[in-house]
Amino acid sequence: MDFISPNPPMENPLTRCYSLSRLVGVFLSLVIIASDATFSHGSNTPRIDVHPKTLNGSGDTVTIEWNGIENPSNLDWLGIYNPHDSLDENFIGYVFLSSCENWRSGSCSISLPLINLRSDYGFRLFRWNESEINKHHDHDQNQLPVTKHLLAKGDKVAFKNPNDPAQIHLALTENHGEMRVIFVTKDGFKCFVRYGLDVRELDMVVEASSRTYSRSDMCDSPANSDVGWRDPGFIHDGVMVNLKHGKRYYYQVGSEKGGWSSIHSFVTSSKHSDETIAFLFGDMGTSVPYRTFIRTQEESISTVKWILRDIEALGNKPTFISHIGDISYARGYAWVWDYFFSQIEPLASKAPYHVCIGNHEYDWPQQPWKPAWAYGVYGKDGGGECGVPYSLRFHMPSNFSLPTGTTSPPTENLFYSVDFGVVHFLYFSTETDFLPGSPQYEFIKADLSNVNREKTPFVVVQGHRPMYTTSNELRDAPHRERMLKSLEPLFVEYKVDLALWGHVHRYERFCPLKNFTCGTHLPVHVVIGMAGQDWQAIWEPRADHPDVPIYPQPDRSLYRGGEFGYTRLHATRERLTLTYIGNHDGEAHDVLEIRGREGFQAVGSSLSVYIRGGGFLLGGAFLGFLGGFFARSRRETVQKSTWIPVKSDDL
Repeated sequence: MDFISPNPPMENPLTRCYSLSRLVGVFLSLVIIASDATFSHGSNTPRIDVHPKTLNGSGDTVTIEWNGIENPSNLDWLGIYNPHDSLDENFIGYVFLSSCENWRSGSCSISLPLINLRSDYGFRLFRWNESEINKHHDHDQNQLPVTKHLLAKGDKVAFKNPNDPAQIHLALTENHGEMRVIFVTKDGFKCFVRYGLDVRELDMVVEASSRTYSRSDMCDSPANSDVGWRDPGFIHDGVMVNLKHGKRYYYQVGSEKGGWSSIHSFVTSSKHSDETIAFLFGDMGTSVPYRTFIRTQEESISTVKWILRDIEALGNKPTFISHIGDISYARGYAWVWDYFFSQIEPLASKAPYHVCIGNHEYDWPQQPWKPAWAYGVYGKDGGGECGVPYSLRFHMPSNFSLPTGTTSPPTENLFYSVDFGVVHFLYFSTETDFLPGSPQYEFIKADLSNVNREKTPFVVVQGHRPMYTTSNELRDAPHRERMLKSLEPLFVEYKVDLALWGHVHRYERFCPLKNFTCGTHLPVHVVIGMAGQDWQAIWEPRADHPDVPIYPQPDRSLYRGGEFGYTRLHATRERLTLTYIGNHDGEAHDVLEIRGREGFQAVGSSLSVYIRGGGFLLGGAFLGFLGGFFARSRRETVQKSTWIPVKSDDL
């Protein structure tokens, strides 16, 4: 057994001192080691630096630099937030760090242009593990990154003046001698438009009205969800009056309280003009400088660029722009509308920008008019917006509105007409009731029957979904059947010269048509939905060779192509010319001439001859066009001079 002394020996004081000193030394050593470890770890902690912290104006560039990422992965990503304090999962966009050339070093930077969304931006770094792939998907079924592993947050970035007037765009009114201008600010205080004939003396002033909409006005997700909804600010609407005909006016919008925009200008049309110039297209969409929850349209930038070139070349000739449906493709993600209006401002601040509604502005499952035959036609394409942003952000010359059947504001800008020079332009909605007896049908009939052909010898009708197409889009077949039965008789009776359509993301020109049969003195139908959206349905297949991806065109189809672009309309009292401009080179690739009521003559380039020749695609210029026949083919980077292949998907 162990022996325990009842009286242990006395402890030496020197020994106790020595023991304490040893303990203190060990403790200090541990502190130093821990400190070194902490410092070492801190030096490798991921970090974001953002500069500048304050941006002067919308579209200015911010640089985001990151450091200290250990074992970088090609799945590491940067989240972009607005407002800056949004929840992690409510980013508005993202960029993979691997998009930077030196990303493998763990330190790199990217630069992004940012538009004024009226609140501060924020940036965060995340790690996304391979085990988490395939759990979240965007509109194209691409994997969306997840926010489970936050690495770092950066400082917020603000705009010097969030109330800077922005997103300026013009529109014609019902009256000659007027021009409407619409713009956005953060707050709802009084704003004005000052204008005049001299850039140094804007001596006329009008007050603008203002309105906005709220999250509760949206009908469905994602438009009314945390991730999709963002405050739109206040939309101001002013009408410049007493304008002289055929003059260049200078104008500026804003207020002393919130600041003034830069000075813009436009040219008024002449009341008795013998000429019309316009730029027309559908389905353009928006480009944003980062990835987001939906597909955006990079090619829209080229469309804007070439039209801007053409407008500037006109000098002091008036013009206007026509966008026939599928406007921004925001589909419920509010900030995409802001990017769209910022993108078109260089055009729309110089010329009236006119629109009609498309499926991606309006459609939602509970929309008021959805007959049984349209069950497969009208779906969720509007992303829950139910036409509200479209209705309030534009103001077309129309007094008609349609209740949504919800607490949302009524839908506006559905059907209307304008005279511009020698052309009468009629716009209508393919998403709302157009059958005989409906208000829209009665408007179309009355409008066409009252056209003054002495004043406007040409009539152009525009709607989103086409009455004629050789795209193999079966879903819309019941819709086309009803339009042919209800509206084509009106077009024929009242001698419509030209019918323009979007929705199918290609250019296709038909012969003068009635009930699929070519004739004379009949409307010429042209599909012009090629301004930016790039997913396609294939052309109608041959019944005898459904497996061959090259199809001859029906006789009624005189030209069809898969290249992005737009059309330019020029009309005098004697003839109307519609020219198809390709974005790949800015040149004409098809020309249609309509000469009064004498009939029409199509003047095409050699390109149209090749396409007509036996239905076979000839020449290297068509290699990209072939890409439009294959399902889910992706557009790759190609040289500017080549035809750009398109994607294949539903419309």
